[in-house]
Amino acid sequence: MDQESPPPCAGIGIVEFLQGKSYFITGATGFLGKALVEKMLRGVPEVGRLFLLIKGRDKEAAMKRLKSEIINAEVFKSLKAIHGNSYEAFMISKLVPVCGDVCSENLGIDPHTTNEIAKEIDVIINSAAQTTWDARYDVAISINTKGPARVLEFGKKCKKLRLFLHVSTAYVNGTRQGVFFEKPFCLDRRSRGDTISSKAQEISVPFLDIDAETKLASVAVESISKNADQIMSELGTERARIHGWFSTYEMTKAMGEMLVDSVRSSIPTVIIRPSFIESTYREPFPGWIQGYKVPILAAYGQSQQPCFVGDPNTIVDSVPMDMVVNATLAALAKHGIDGKPELHVYHVATSVANPHSFKDVFNYAYDYFASSPLLDSKGKKIAIRPMEFLVSMDSFTDLIKNEVAQRSGLAPADNVYISDPKRYLQMQLACLRTVNRFVRIANLYKAYMFYKGRFDVTNTKKLIEDMSTEERKKFNFDVESINWEHYIKSVHIPGVRKHLLRQTPAAKL
Repeated sequence: MDQESPPPCAGIGIVEFLQGKSYFITGATGFLGKALVEKMLRGVPEVGRLFLLIKGRDKEAAMKRLKSEIINAEVFKSLKAIHGNSYEAFMISKLVPVCGDVCSENLGIDPHTTNEIAKEIDVIINSAAQTTWDARYDVAISINTKGPARVLEFGKKCKKLRLFLHVSTAYVNGTRQGVFFEKPFCLDRRSRGDTISSKAQEISVPFLDIDAETKLASVAVESISKNADQIMSELGTERARIHGWFSTYEMTKAMGEMLVDSVRSSIPTVIIRPSFIESTYREPFPGWIQGYKVPILAAYGQSQQPCFVGDPNTIVDSVPMDMVVNATLAALAKHGIDGKPELHVYHVATSVANPHSFKDVFNYAYDYFASSPLLDSKGKKIAIRPMEFLVSMDSFTDLIKNEVAQRSGLAPADNVYISDPKRYLQMQLACLRTVNRFVRIANLYKAYMFYKGRFDVTNTKKLIEDMSTEERKKFNFDVESINWEHYIKSVHIPGVRKHLLRQTPAAKL
């Protein structure tokens, strides 16, 4: 008699794999890191200990950050409701702060601690990153490029290690156009066009030497006596554009993937490439978001961003945070179980599977803010107008200059300060700073407002097919199920309003 084959919906075994394992996680105090930790503890309470690499002066400082930035963080309120009075005890029993830094050799972890935790770790998740697009080149290289390699080298000391998972970005694909497939970068080819395994059109670019770029950044820092932040930021942007990326962030993340591939040896490896990560869709509650900068949609709602440079029909690729988390855990389990010494790449993106345009986004935003406006510092409702899309930076700059001048009272018809030269000069300088800030933001976003790249999700869809019905409910990352109008108007903008702007919804007009 033939042996019975397993049922078709047996699933991956996500919960079964996650439970009882110990994890080493970098970037746990960040947006994605917190959400990962939260879902692991809430979705699989039988998970083993999570060793969290936290930057600090010493163990006490790391523990202080663990409590203030993770245990007391708002994203854990559902978990807190589940455990009640035993919440903190549960968290302390699961979370182990490890004082260290991805910019240091051996991650800055002392040898004794290394020996102790290396005995326990089954899986490493590297989500630490410098996400500022125009960050200092030397800093971005140290964190985004060298950091993953340092974490992998640390992983080689972990005798039980089943998997190394690295969080990258879909935008490592750079300035090329077309559909980008879920293929890894290689380091041993002569041009970046050859290093990308993709069916999209390839372009010839100068040879990218990571060691040379690292040395260039180091030498540049040593030669700078002042304005180091600005100069190193400009250097990164310049090098990125020379080699075919829009930003320092993208280029250094791409180089990080290349190093991961070159140093991983036989360690099973997964690279997750999310597109722009936005607020949570459903878990642990809708609309949670963390950040220190006001998103463009919030600036628009505050009537600070009435226009933008870009094509309104450009497809915007964004994805809710909880779907990135769930896809990460599903991929982690699948390849942790099979244990093959391979590298697998997953896009968590929407431009192919469920596209929507910038015009759609700002139309939804206009509908929301027109009916539920934000409040200014005096508690008055802020009126907005439909977003205006401009085709050039010159037209954008001219419009912004006029807007700022009108609002400040510097427009010729409104100028009442001309009799006070000192006050007038102060206002001019303040307006110039405001205009420069908007121009900088527009320059950073401009490339994406005309972007023609698309992210294939064949591997990610296959991952969903491998899941059982129960797993799909518990670890949902089916981006085709997203209703964009509902998400933007009823989830994302209210989430930004509550968690970043700290405003409750205004009464509808």
